[in-house]
Amino acid sequence: MTRQLFAVCFDASRPLDLARFWSGFLGWETADDPHDGVTLLPSDDTGFRLRFLPTQEPKVGQNRIHFDLTSTSLEDQQQTVARALELGARHIDVGQRPEEGHVVLADPEGNEFCVIGPGNKFLADCGFIGALACDGSQEVGYFWSEALGWPLVWDQDQETAIRSPHGGPKITWGGPPLLPKTGRNRLRFDLAPPVHGDRQAEVDRLLSLGATRIDTGQGEADQVEMADPDGNEFCVLTPR
Repeated sequence: MTRQLFAVCFDASRPLDLARFWSGFLGWETADDPHDGVTLLPSDDTGFRLRFLPTQEPKVGQNRIHFDLTSTSLEDQQQTVARALELGARHIDVGQRPEEGHVVLADPEGNEFCVIGPGNKFLADCGFIGALACDGSQEVGYFWSEALGWPLVWDQDQETAIRSPHGGPKITWGGPPLLPKTGRNRLRFDLAPPVHGDRQAEVDRLLSLGATRIDTGQGEADQVEMADPDGNEFCVLTPR
């Protein structure tokens, strides 16, 4: 049965403005969202949507998930950075070293992302969104491999990565030490159960893999809120 990473959700104080930034930056089109937010539909092989949902909670600390964006040349990297800055991004310092060859930026609400320099072999066959880079343990990498049915493409020195059999971005976990969790994650995963599947059966399967059910007080009737083994929140949506 096919299950999928349906969307990456951003909590945003101004969802429409943040969606406009990412729409302009990625070239993705907007669509209606059932929860007073904004959805962007991919125009490439990314395989998941972006959803921007309203919140009144301020951003605290560094996100546990960020995008690694690829470049084909130094000029291409510079042009990508310039386009992001023109749309409202800014340079930030998260402790990166100059020799690492990537540029760290933040979107208008402070969500971090990296523009990777050319020649990165790990992301060589990926699209513009090369990876969802996550702060997380080896255990959580194994969990998500089983949860999504995506094979491991890296498992070394407690660092893991998975990728859909259909291609698209990789999801990576950097291993310890983990960033401290400072409240509800601003970036989260939405999972879609198998088409015409039983949502409760999918929830039970995820529980058997090590997830937990949670109640954040922000749940909706058409989704179940859960957390992975590292405590990262995610939602299981009702099949449509």
